Amino acid sequence: MTEVKSVTLAGGVEMPLVGFGTWQVTGRRGYDAIRYALEVGYRHIDTATMYGNESEVGRAVRDVGVPREDVFITTKLPPERAGRERDTLAASLRALGTEYVDLWLIHWPPRGRISLQAWQEFIVARNEGRASAIGVSNYSTAQIDELISATGETPAVNQIPWSPWIHDPVRLAESRERGVVVEGYSPFKRSDLRSPALSAIAAAHGVSPAQVVLRWHIEHGIVVIPKSSTPERITSNLDIFGFSLTSDEVARIDALAR
Repeated sequence: MTEVKSVTLAGGVEMPLVGFGTWQVTGRRGYDAIRYALEVGYRHIDTATMYGNESEVGRAVRDVGVPREDVFITTKLPPERAGRERDTLAASLRALGTEYVDLWLIHWPPRGRISLQAWQEFIVARNEGRASAIGVSNYSTAQIDELISATGETPAVNQIPWSPWIHDPVRLAESRERGVVVEGYSPFKRSDLRSPALSAIAAAHGVSPAQVVLRWHIEHGIVVIPKSSTPERITSNLDIFGFSLTSDEVARIDALAR
């Protein structure tokens, strides 16, 4: 089984650097994909209230028989549920069949001060043990600063789109200065896997361009959550710890940013 490296969040929570994304992975097909991901070694599953598949995630974890404490589970609050945080998390926990989630995110910034109120409820949930860590998704640096300024509490994670083509070293540095871990989603949607640069680097390591993209995230210390319902791709997306990129290769990939 692949040994997946992790990053330490605030409070000492260990978050695997590679997770299994479950957006649009629903029903029986979703359950089968999630279960297969767990069977081949994923220990980080990313879901959300709006994905409608929390029950499939929970059932897959139970059916595979992996101890709950060995699986890092993320779910998210839809912005329209701001003001109903407690009820929404309770419903997520029931669907997942667990007493806590490892990470709870505000999926998109609610408007105005509602965002601050939601964040305060997230802090309560963490303090009560219903979420081991709390964070945000699709927030700008300025929006994160508003939360920190108002509450003194820094989001552990900001889950945002990320790929070589939208690599933003300034934003990455801003996040690290604040102690926020960047988690990238849609790594392939925003990449050109036919790029000659990626193909050349992939050939040098005997891997696929997709694996190079994922490994590039790891080299930057960015958590990445690729999704697929195809067993072969689910397996290969996790198989990125048997090689590493040189600093020159990382720089060549960074240069693909537009």
